[in-house]
Amino acid sequence: MGEQIPMSFTDTSVDALASIDVTKLERIVLTAIKKFGNKGCISDEVLLGLPGYRYSSITARYRSLIDNGLIEIVGTRKGVSGRQQRVYRAIKVSKGEAHA
Repeated sequence: MGEQIPMSFTDTSVDALASIDVTKLERIVLTAIKKFGNKGCISDEVLLGLPGYRYSSITARYRSLIDNGLIEIVGTRKGVSGRQQRVYRAIKVSKGEAHA
């Protein structure tokens, strides 16, 4: 059998990771969620508005946005697959508060 490659970062994946501006991605996702107003949105809807991004890149931003008090989970709705997805809504932040 061939040589096994260990399950770790390759030089290419490390370079790719270093090139991603996580803060920029968070701003992009937050802006997309804000467009849905008080009704909020599910991941399928966010992805429709951001076709150039991968599902995993978008959904990985939610935790940080929640932890920073920028979005909240307000329920669930059925997605395209028929499965329930969390509904995210942007939290209104007063001008004096700074996040992310």
